[in-house]
Amino acid sequence: MVEIHREVERKYDVDPSFRLPALDGHGHLAEPATLRLEATYYDTADHRLAAARTTLRRRTGGTDAGWHLKLPAEGGARDEIREPPDGDDVPAPLAALARAATRGAELRPVVRLVTERTVSELVGPTGDTLVEVADDRVTAHVLGPADETTSWREVEVELAAGPPELLEAVERCLRKAGAVPAASGSKLARALGGRVVPPRPPGRKSSAGEVLGAYLREQVDALVAQDPRVRLDRHDSVHRMRVATRRLRSVLAAYRPLFDRTVTEPLRAELRWLGAVLGEARDAEVLHARLRALAESEPDDLLLGPVLARIDADLGGRYREAHGAALEALDSDRYLALLTGLDALTPSGRRKRILRRLDRARARVRKAAAAADAAPPEGRDAALHEVRKAAKRARYAAEAARSARGRPATRRAKRLAKRMKALQGLLGEHHDTVAAREVLRTMGAQAYLAGENGFSFGRLHALEERRGEDLLREYPRLRRAALR
Repeated sequence: MVEIHREVERKYDVDPSFRLPALDGHGHLAEPATLRLEATYYDTADHRLAAARTTLRRRTGGTDAGWHLKLPAEGGARDEIREPPDGDDVPAPLAALARAATRGAELRPVVRLVTERTVSELVGPTGDTLVEVADDRVTAHVLGPADETTSWREVEVELAAGPPELLEAVERCLRKAGAVPAASGSKLARALGGRVVPPRPPGRKSSAGEVLGAYLREQVDALVAQDPRVRLDRHDSVHRMRVATRRLRSVLAAYRPLFDRTVTEPLRAELRWLGAVLGEARDAEVLHARLRALAESEPDDLLLGPVLARIDADLGGRYREAHGAALEALDSDRYLALLTGLDALTPSGRRKRILRRLDRARARVRKAAAAADAAPPEGRDAALHEVRKAAKRARYAAEAARSARGRPATRRAKRLAKRMKALQGLLGEHHDTVAAREVLRTMGAQAYLAGENGFSFGRLHALEERRGEDLLREYPRLRRAALR
């Protein structure tokens, strides 16, 4: 079992004369404790972990001595994965979690920090620690050809058992006493200073290449951010990683003329491979949740036999097998080569070409919709799936173009993205009903062969069929809006 600690904290810069306020009205401050913490931070030679807002350290002293890998999480929080402090070599589980960010490059010591920490706990009326307030005096040694040493003082406030709004109240007290929100997100970032420079976002005068390049970087960053979460099997991580691969592949296809196709076509093929591997796990995950919720909504007298157990065994097992295959893909050299290839993409071209490509993407949806209208009943579901894929490509192309050229173009791209998202969403759920019906039919047959009652699977199949029919009644309206 991997130990994961969710950090919700805020940092403040303070001057040497700062005095911690009493924080009256929010609890009482317990007797402070003083600690000496020493930490060695590891990164690649070009600071790839720091660029990915990820830190890896080996700390001694305090109550949490050991190896810590901190990953960015939702809402500004961070997930900290811990390993025992044994040895000076990076533990293999942490190195694997950092692999996508490092692109396989060697991890080595880059910074040593010595922190004299005074910890004060804000205690509530029941004796629970609500927040921890750490007053840190830090000395940082940057390791390298020319060692640098810097010192500063900062205050960290970490949420414990208190409610999130307590952080706001504590911040008001600290700011009144002279503290200001920290200029750097972490001690490591402050120690490294200007060594890690984030890319500049595109502006109104940026070229098409700069606009698309920024969007591609954003999606590569999203893919890399989900990599450790997929490895840890965190909720929705496979879905988010798969979406990042789809966005990348869609943009490379929609804006083909703005890239060197000898570079992008192999990358699109590799993104298709990765998306397919992730898709096996995601499809099983979605079907499992969908069919379980549908079965649980049924009256007890209509669930005949071990329906839930069969759903869990079949789709739960399918997910575990597919998730294992996804982990093998993430551990492969092929995956690292894909990330390296994406890093090297350099689109170019004038802005007006972006808008022309949006028109092409919309025309592709129109053509697929016309083919679906003309499809025979037995081929309708497959034809609608093609409409969905075309809408998805148009949506992601529009998302990439939202900063392409002035307000009219931005509004146009936003409208297109919104309408294509609605069409894609409806057809996506319709596709889920088709897949659910196939699985239910198979489960019903297996239940019959095992001597069980297959009635419930037939009923669930009928409910999914009705849901699909309801969705198709909404399809013409969303199609007209998307193509308008």
